[in-house]
Amino acid sequence: MTKTIFITGASSGIGKATAKFFQEKDWNVIATMRNPEKETELNQLENVTLLPLDVTNFEQIQSAVKEATSKNTIDVVLNNAGYGTVGALEGTTDQEIQQVINTNLLGVIRLTKEFIPHFRENKGVFITVSSIGGLVAYPFFSLYHATKWAIEGWTESLAFELNQLGIQVKTVQPGPTKTDFVGRSLVVPEHPAYDEFFDKFKKMFFSDDVINGLEPPETVSEVIYEAATDGKNQLRYMVGAAANGEYKRRLELGAEIFHQEYDTVFLINKLPL
Repeated sequence: MTKTIFITGASSGIGKATAKFFQEKDWNVIATMRNPEKETELNQLENVTLLPLDVTNFEQIQSAVKEATSKNTIDVVLNNAGYGTVGALEGTTDQEIQQVINTNLLGVIRLTKEFIPHFRENKGVFITVSSIGGLVAYPFFSLYHATKWAIEGWTESLAFELNQLGIQVKTVQPGPTKTDFVGRSLVVPEHPAYDEFFDKFKKMFFSDDVINGLEPPETVSEVIYEAATDGKNQLRYMVGAAANGEYKRRLELGAEIFHQEYDTVFLINKLPL
């Protein structure tokens, strides 16, 4: 029987790559995005259905879940929609704070909650795209880390609740990935008190060498597929040597020494996100 995956944030990056990956594996794909009328690629593929969904809009979450579950048995929900913000916390507006939390955290929680009744009947899998930034912290990413670390704790707790009902709850932690994180998905708040430090950071983080060296999103899609199909009650799936290496180093050194030993100028060359 053909299985179905529901994906948020499928207009680009990891979401789009994963929609294609599962479609090629003969899955039915429900690809959601804020503006499906602008999509020109996924709508040409067989067994792919586009739905409008802004995960910060609770009424739209409810309607998208209702429509998807009324026509399909959903086997996997991939919480992928999200974006990054990098910069001094002092320079952020309250609107920026609310937006990143509403998108990266509250949207995930609300969508998952709406799908739980369906999954209690059908024993599905919840997968959330987190980040190595949900396990390791770097300068100027405090809001992004806040949402991703929250996702990790939320997932670990929720798994206790839902595993006993036959529902799997998992996260995937990509390392540096070639998406539009440094494009339209990124907010860069600045503040003059941090200019010298932040300028050094940006020169390295936005350098051509760093951006050109990122892994393709298809690498993450492969791990998402593994998490969706391996049948394990496994919480975390790290993607790539950088993510695994940074997490291991953070555990070995502890937070204080990890930060002391990583001079920011040299750190950014290999900063996993």
